[in-house]
Amino acid sequence: MMPVYLVLNAGSSSLKFQVFALGDADEPRRLYRGLFEGFGTAPRLLIRDGAGTLETDEHFGGGTAFGHEEALLQVAEWLRAHGGGYRLAAAGHRVVHGGMDYRAPVRVDAEVLRNLERLVPLAPLHQPHNLEPIRIIGQRFPDLPQVACFDTAFHRDQPEIAQLFALPHAITERGVRRYGFHGLSYAYIASAMADYDPALVEARVVVAHLGNGASLCALDSGRSVATTMGFSALDGLPMGTRCGSLDPGVIFYLLREMQLEPDEAERLLYTQSGLLGVSGLSNDMRRLRSLAGSDPDARRAIDLFVYRIGREIGSLMAALGGIDALIFTGGIGENDAATRAEILRGAAWAGFRLDETANAAGGRRVTRGGGPAAWIIPTDEERMIARGMGEALGEPRRLPAL
Repeated sequence: MMPVYLVLNAGSSSLKFQVFALGDADEPRRLYRGLFEGFGTAPRLLIRDGAGTLETDEHFGGGTAFGHEEALLQVAEWLRAHGGGYRLAAAGHRVVHGGMDYRAPVRVDAEVLRNLERLVPLAPLHQPHNLEPIRIIGQRFPDLPQVACFDTAFHRDQPEIAQLFALPHAITERGVRRYGFHGLSYAYIASAMADYDPALVEARVVVAHLGNGASLCALDSGRSVATTMGFSALDGLPMGTRCGSLDPGVIFYLLREMQLEPDEAERLLYTQSGLLGVSGLSNDMRRLRSLAGSDPDARRAIDLFVYRIGREIGSLMAALGGIDALIFTGGIGENDAATRAEILRGAAWAGFRLDETANAAGGRRVTRGGGPAAWIIPTDEERMIARGMGEALGEPRRLPAL
């Protein structure tokens, strides 16, 4: 029977997953992709096959007591019923933070899990949810190999100077430094660039991963040299609900003058700011675009998002010593022609020449010749996890199905 990998990406109230077949090919083949959402409210399981055809759309009723464990068991049951000819070889997990020690995918054992739990203070709103399925599978299916793949790992080879804050050495040694995130996305883009233009492999490239979470990364010959996120996934660009870069004095003001508790300030900056906070309307760029013509707050939120991206592109160009290409990826980057157009018009000073027709059509290249190129490259973080699992495990083990 053909071995398969189960790839998991756990959030606070959802569980995304994909199933990849290994077979004899070097590249994993996607069989299914799914989403279990609405924990604690209205749980729903959606599964599509590799071609995008809907296989399952099951609702479990409002208020059903679902968490990660119940969702994983439902997914396991679905795989048992629909996985004829396949046998589960391993589970792979997106883990936001690997700290300074984990620079590559790693097979999880008790020691690795303890080390990753120690990093929770560095990513308190992400890491606990990423680790919960690892613990559940370890308890329920102890013989199943598990692999952790890290959003920070891609940036670990940046020049040391790019990873430092101007803080006392003793604080830096305690782990307070720039880590960078969205590394699985950037690693995939680096691996896919040659399929769009072989010259990109040796080029100076800025990748714009734009979605509800957003960041930019400077690639020099496919390697990360600088990125907009730093110590936490709160840094850099304004995002759907996150504030992005902020003067640290603002936090002191929130705590001292506005009398916010630390947990309240954290919620404000992570979940009530960004596009949502500025607009007062929504964190969804699609809704803001629909309102921008009549609502000045929606327009202001979009303008701030685009302005900050433009400023950070300039910063990363300085780190690269120039630019040869800009790549758009992520939900907004891949699908929002208006945002791409505004960013490229703002970057005309750097030589970008927007191709209005190609951009509106969502074409691969969205600039005209005579300057640096801009491309749309869909990201595939789950595929990078599946590849990383093969790297960490070697030959897939043919274990009994879940």
